Parts: sequence; C-alpha cells; structure tokens
Amino acid sequence: MRTRNAYDGFSLPEIGFGTYKLNGASGLETLERAIDAGYTMLDSAFNYENEGMVGKAVRESGVDRDSLQVVSKLPGRHHDHDEAVYTVEESLFRTGLDHLDLYLIHWPNPKVGKYVEAWQALIEAREAGVVGAIGVCNFLPEHIERLEKETGVRPVVNQIELHPYFPQQETLDYDAEHGILTESWSPLGRGNNLLSNPVITEIAKAHDATPGQTVLAWHIARGAIPIPKAASPERQTENLQAADLTLSPGEVDRITALGRPDGRLADQDPAEYEEF
Repeated sequence: MRTRNAYDGFSLPEIGFGTYKLNGASGLETLERAIDAGYTMLDSAFNYENEGMVGKAVRESGVDRDSLQVVSKLPGRHHDHDEAVYTVEESLFRTGLDHLDLYLIHWPNPKVGKYVEAWQALIEAREAGVVGAIGVCNFLPEHIERLEKETGVRPVVNQIELHPYFPQQETLDYDAEHGILTESWSPLGRGNNLLSNPVITEIAKAHDATPGQTVLAWHIARGAIPIPKAASPERQTENLQAADLTLSPGEVDRITALGRPDGRLADQDPAEYEEF
C-alpha cells in the first residue's frame, strides 16, 4: 500500500484499521483477520480498554513487528505531566510490545488547559524510545500552534472527525501546510444515512464500487488517512481495496459538497468538548 509522509519523514499507510469497541476474544479474532487481510496500522487508545488485545494480536500474528504500526492515545484524565509519563508506559506494558509506533493526545480538553504538559510527557516518551512518534487527536490549529511555540515540537499526526458530512477542509489545509498527517476517525459516518446518500451511491455505481469504498477513496483523494473498522473478512478486504479506486476531481467535489454545518456526529467541538 502507498504511504504518506509527515514533515519529519514519519510515514503511515493510506488506510489504517480502527479498533474502537473491539475487545476481548472476539475483538482479537477480528483484529487477527484484519492483519491477515493486510492492514499494517492498528489504531487503539487507553480509553478503548483493548491495548492488551491489540498487542496480543500483533505478537501472535506472525507478521514482522517492524511491518506493523501500533497506535494508542492518552486520555484526558491523565494530562498532568507525571501522570502522562506513566500512562504512556502503562499503554506499552499492556501491549506486551517493546515500543509503540505512534502515541497521540486523545483530546486537547482546553478548559483544563494541561495539554502542553501532556505533550511534554509524550516528547520525553519518544526520546526514551517508549514510542516512535507522537501526535494529537481533535486538535485545532490554535492548539497545535501552542504546542510548537511552547515546546518546539510539532505533531506528526492530527486525527480528527472527518467524513463527507463534515469534510474539515480548513483543518486538512492547515495540517498539509505544516507537514502534519491527517487521520480520519469515523470516516464512513456512524449511525447516519451517509452510505445510502444518492450522491455516494451514484458515484459508486459509476466505478462498480461499494459506497464504503467510494467514501474511503474520497478521503484518500483529499490527502486524509481513513481508519475504518470492519468485522467481516469481506468488508475488511473491501475497505483496503478502496486505495485502488481513483475518483475524478469533480466526483471528489460533489462528495465534499455534502458537508453541512451540523455535520458532526455528536457535536464534539474540540474548542468546547472535553473527554476524560
């Protein structure tokens, strides 16, 4: 699969695999299938309570460790510097691996205002070799600029809510301008009618593709890295094949035009929303 590079050379595949709500033995089976299907970037989080499952899947996969990228995230309740330090270490211990490839701050929680000291802890974890690269989730440009101003270190990744009903063009442009890779969470929407939208289904039919493949191809065409989740081997493979689907600029624009002011799935505006 093709990869995308951040400003410092850190790279990610064009499509990753999300593990939200994948837990226990059933989650392990799903993730093992995903690795077998060819996914190499596995997105987890401390708050997903599945870092152990992800690590076990990686260890038992038979795939060379250096060929897989394991991602986790720091929860808001551990933004205090010292707590952040041991939380990153706990994430690593849970996986049973010798390092994590990418670690992100899950939400900025600007009212609490401790995301800079959390970021400093991630910098130290990277310098200690606990994690290979560091980034953020749901950060606005103002949050990222503060991180770099106060620590001198810019994130390599910003994972944000991004789908056709919420296209996030301004954030995509900002990230690209600063060499930050943009990842899309809930790239196919969640609990809405996105995949049955007539614009999506019409374009999918024109390419003999599924609506899901069409939406994932839209992400890739815009420079974002979608991280869909799928349980069945058929859907996992189908999603990966979206990387081979090329949409025309006009088709991309038609899908982007589906964006709407109330497009967020759960009204989680990073300027106000906080998650612990």
